[in-house]
Amino acid sequence: MANMGTDAEVAVAAALAGAAVVRARFGSALARFDKSGGDFATAADLEAEEAVIAVIRTARPADAVTGEESGRAGPDGAERRWLVDPLCGTLNYAARSMLVAVNVALRTGPGITAAASADPFSGEIFWTDGDRAWLRGDGADAALAPSAETQLVDVNLDPPFPNAPGFRAVSLLADEAFTARFRPRVLSTTLALAWVAAGRRAAYVTDGHLIDSVHFAAGIALCQAAGCIVTDVNGQRLHTGAGGLIAAADRQTHAALLEMITDQAAPRRSARTRLTTGRRRDLAARRVTAVDLLREFQDGGGERFWGFLGNQVPDSLQPH
Repeated sequence: MANMGTDAEVAVAAALAGAAVVRARFGSALARFDKSGGDFATAADLEAEEAVIAVIRTARPADAVTGEESGRAGPDGAERRWLVDPLCGTLNYAARSMLVAVNVALRTGPGITAAASADPFSGEIFWTDGDRAWLRGDGADAALAPSAETQLVDVNLDPPFPNAPGFRAVSLLADEAFTARFRPRVLSTTLALAWVAAGRRAAYVTDGHLIDSVHFAAGIALCQAAGCIVTDVNGQRLHTGAGGLIAAADRQTHAALLEMITDQAAPRRSARTRLTTGRRRDLAARRVTAVDLLREFQDGGGERFWGFLGNQVPDSLQPH
């Protein structure tokens, strides 16, 4: 099998191999292996990853691989690197919930050129050759067609949250504009991204740094190849700015979500600026002592201290 078939075919075969393990081990007693931040892997995660990587190693022995459980193998600057998430939704799986995915993606240079996301329990596999995206079920392929008709938006509530407090995905759930237009869902697996590409979700929103992410690479590639609107949470091209992800079925849905996310940050910026300006006026109206300076530094940090002295506040301390 070495060097035979397209990269997309290798991705599909690898994802199916992992899915077979996940399906077979479902409901059985599984050893757990603790990871950082309260996360853990199960024996099924490890076995599925071994099955996925075995297919890749047989078909593409020279390629580098990053597995969620086994880490990086191959040169750091490898032109071709496979990104493997053998069981996306481990917490769901351990709780005997069938909402999981097996994700396999190939990064060639700066872009994903092949990817597959397998649902072990429906038997469906979503895949792309980097140009178009397909759903394979019952041995036949059908082109993925995004649609916002459901108005269901999946929101990832798992950390990290690098854009907080300016953006918190959980805040969308309490946003009246959001609930007036959309219906929130929380699958807690990137299978939801494949569902955006397939028209089963109107959009997906998450925070985080997603470049070379084993969790997100396949789903993002599926959405892009299917024609979804895919940006970071500031509406910029992925991996160029703030991070995070808005993947939407159409421009109208994307624009609505982007406006809601932008509005999250605006009140915080405005309130902080008003507070800082008002406090400086109060301080300027009275006589300054060394005790005053110390109190302002302790209470308000460097920004109040420098403003109190009448100097220009350094850029790094300016309210954002």
